[in-house]
Amino acid sequence: MSNKHEHPVAIVTGADSGIGRATAQALAGAGHDIVITYHSDAAGAEETASLVRQAGRDARIFRCDQSQAAEIETMFRQLDDQGVTARVLVNNAGIDLSGTPVTKMEDDHWAKTIATDLTGPFLLARAFSQRIGKTGDGRIINVSSIHEDVARIGSAAYDAAKGGLRMLTRTMALELAGCGVTVNNVAPGMIMTPINQEAAEDPALRRRMESHIPLGRAGKPEEVAALIAFLASDAASYITGQSFFIDGGLSINLGQGA
Repeated sequence: MSNKHEHPVAIVTGADSGIGRATAQALAGAGHDIVITYHSDAAGAEETASLVRQAGRDARIFRCDQSQAAEIETMFRQLDDQGVTARVLVNNAGIDLSGTPVTKMEDDHWAKTIATDLTGPFLLARAFSQRIGKTGDGRIINVSSIHEDVARIGSAAYDAAKGGLRMLTRTMALELAGCGVTVNNVAPGMIMTPINQEAAEDPALRRRMESHIPLGRAGKPEEVAALIAFLASDAASYITGQSFFIDGGLSINLGQGA
């Protein structure tokens, strides 16, 4: 993989499964070579790479704990050494440790969530923009959650991180506009990914959760990936600083009990 090739390069974090894998496939289908990052599922990352290569694009895999600045810098230095400058960064990786109220939340719970879901995307975006800013025409797409705006009991750390990511998106959009880099945010609702495995395995729970969604069903990773691929495309070159909810109408339905 090299920028000597005619194909643009996209970095997709957490691309070993779910939305990340679907995004890697969608961007490969749109002509991008893909840099895949993963935290622990090496086999999943290899499977994603195989799918990217089946689409005729190159794939490279990095294990990266995005809460650790040193690991991010190591990845970007290796790409630098290979002459690779990515045009697209998709900050997809994250964790959700929800279920603990503030009064019982340990410091480590808070710190780990913020480090992974907010500091990590900042570190990745900083390293990316320091490089793409020299050439312009870049895209940063952050994957947040409807919980950037919709509070959820037991999710103080997660909600704070996602709300912070929305404001980080807006601030970076202002700062990077002069470099030709757009920065946008995608906020999924209930999507059938490994993070929602409990609902996938419990039909009654899934029906109960889907009953709050006006469109009557959970979303698919491919639907989120299609939106991300659009925001990464030339057709979205005049869109920046925006947050796009993709939730089947869930976020606009939550006030019906008032």
